[in-house]
Amino acid sequence: MEVVNTSKGIGGQLNDFRKLVTDSQRIVFFGSAGFCTPFAELLAFVLRNTDKELIFVPGNRLDAAKLIVPTENGMQLGDAVSSVKADTVVLLGGLSMPKIGVEPKIMKETVEEVLNGSDTKLIMGVCFQSMLLNEEWLDAINFDYVIDSDLTNELKEI
Repeated sequence: MEVVNTSKGIGGQLNDFRKLVTDSQRIVFFGSAGFCTPFAELLAFVLRNTDKELIFVPGNRLDAAKLIVPTENGMQLGDAVSSVKADTVVLLGGLSMPKIGVEPKIMKETVEEVLNGSDTKLIMGVCFQSMLLNEEWLDAINFDYVIDSDLTNELKEI
């Protein structure tokens, strides 16, 4: 594994993501319901003025897939999607949290199903505090890139 870029903050994370999906046409985000949904919407926000089709899948439940669409309130989940085929898959770190219950080997099968038939295939991970690495998802899934962010919080009493 090689570090190809270092950036700071949410802006850096979003810029790295936007650059990596420049050639993507249909992007499927997989994440834990609730926890990962706003992160998928945030990542999708930088693509709001493009013709890319964006989809969110909770866990590996392809039957629950929904479009991510621009609204006056930002990017939000929209209508259900009947076919979940794509050229790009983004696995969000919440999937790898032990209490979520998604097994990486099962997710690998789901990713292969979604990418099947695509001429170009891109598999990305986006996580905080090395969740995908720590939970050994890189051993099960052949990621092309992982955006691994770190959070530092300071609670200040004034």
